[in-house]
Amino acid sequence: MTTLLALDTATEACSAALLHEGEVVYRSEVIPREHAQRILPMLQELMLERGITLGDVDALVFGRGPGAFTGVRIATGMVQGLAFASGKPVIAISNLAALAQRAWREHQAEYVAAAIDARMDEVYWGVFALNDGVMRPLCDERVCAPEQVELPLETGQADVAGAGTGWQLADRLAVKPSRYWSDMLPDARDLLALALPRWLAGEVLDAADAQPIYLRDKVATPKAQR
Repeated sequence: MTTLLALDTATEACSAALLHEGEVVYRSEVIPREHAQRILPMLQELMLERGITLGDVDALVFGRGPGAFTGVRIATGMVQGLAFASGKPVIAISNLAALAQRAWREHQAEYVAAAIDARMDEVYWGVFALNDGVMRPLCDERVCAPEQVELPLETGQADVAGAGTGWQLADRLAVKPSRYWSDMLPDARDLLALALPRWLAGEVLDAADAQPIYLRDKVATPKAQR
């Protein structure tokens, strides 16, 4: 059976999850600025709990962004280091897709507008629909002002649920969903759910090709613009 090891540090949450023999074990903590210290111990704890080593893992999975720049870099660096050391392939999963998958797992939402607070008065935005138990993108992910978000033409607003910290700006977002969860953060368990079909389809990356997706080039606002 497939064994996948997943990690995510793209937001305030730091999480890890292991799929082994059809069962998932996980760790998740909301620990801003402590991801670099906690993520490797979390992964080690999970493997120890199931009595396996990195050599038993088929592929490594990580949240490739968008999210906090430092957090996305931590996840990318960690997964590359583990992949280079072990020779294991990598599967990169969108953090917006992970939010949508969590909304399905916890609330059975089949159409989800995922939004992550991007700071600098913007949000990371993506819209997803359920297909065979997995959230699939309906549009390209983007970063934009809250007033500029939009839904694909085929998606009716009444059917859409919102997920992610970007919905803390709900009064400014141009989309008005039927319900939303503004405190929802990506979780490594949902990375596993999204990664398994890719693994079975052979859609994997070499360590060197595991790259972050920021959606925005600027890491911080220049002083002149503050």
